[in-house]
Amino acid sequence: MQQDLLHRYTFDQLDVRGELVQIEQAYNEMIANHNYPAPVQALLGELLVATCLLTATLKFEGDIAVQLQGDGPVKYAVINGDHQQNMRGIARLQSEVTGSTIQDLIGNGVMVLTITPTKGERYQGIVPLEHDTLAACLEAYFTQSEQLQTRLWFATDTTAGHAKAAGLLLQVLPVNKEKSITDFTHLEALSNTIKDEELLELDAATVLTRLYHEDNPRVYEPQAIQFKCGCSREKTITALVNIGQQALLDDVIENGEVKISCHYCLKDYIFNEQDVKSIFN
Repeated sequence: MQQDLLHRYTFDQLDVRGELVQIEQAYNEMIANHNYPAPVQALLGELLVATCLLTATLKFEGDIAVQLQGDGPVKYAVINGDHQQNMRGIARLQSEVTGSTIQDLIGNGVMVLTITPTKGERYQGIVPLEHDTLAACLEAYFTQSEQLQTRLWFATDTTAGHAKAAGLLLQVLPVNKEKSITDFTHLEALSNTIKDEELLELDAATVLTRLYHEDNPRVYEPQAIQFKCGCSREKTITALVNIGQQALLDDVIENGEVKISCHYCLKDYIFNEQDVKSIFN
């Protein structure tokens, strides 16, 4: 089974589009060594799936950030990505996690969706987290902001020590409104029969055949998803310049070196006294 793929599909006779995403390697690379509690791992898995689906749905070229923030145990969780499905993510905790719903984890909070296109103006949307699941919150976003009826199904599994995440999206096409709603209702009923283990374990062709075998979905070339942090020594140097040479040299005297760790991939960048002087020379 091929994992870490986004599949887009349409129906020749129905005014509805869909997406199916299944992620394993990129998800595991994202959460590796962070020691997140299981509910936080699951939340990041759903947020990763959501970001991949949103990137494909909103049709832009550039960067996307989907962040959850609130007053709950999880101060914030964010996925950063782009239209090429390069993804990274992180969560920050501020108290003990005792539940698993989005309210249990985020508390009173919002979802902030930020799109920075390669060309054009930056867009930011803020969605209140008023529902029990991330999927329901996103469905409300599409209804209110895009005015397109949308359904989402998410599944995650972190129990076997090797995490998996998957998601399914259905969305009406703004063609013939009355026909679109009828088509959507039909496909929504079929999609509601999907089980989490099927989304996570079966290959995409099998999932789509089981759900829509009478409706003959047209499936397009899949897009690969990968974890890509984007940090580098050069970017770290840019950040060090803002700190100032003397402060860095004081750190070297106290600790023997300056160590900067990437919050996303946890890679360490080490600078000694000569490195610091070279930066400012």
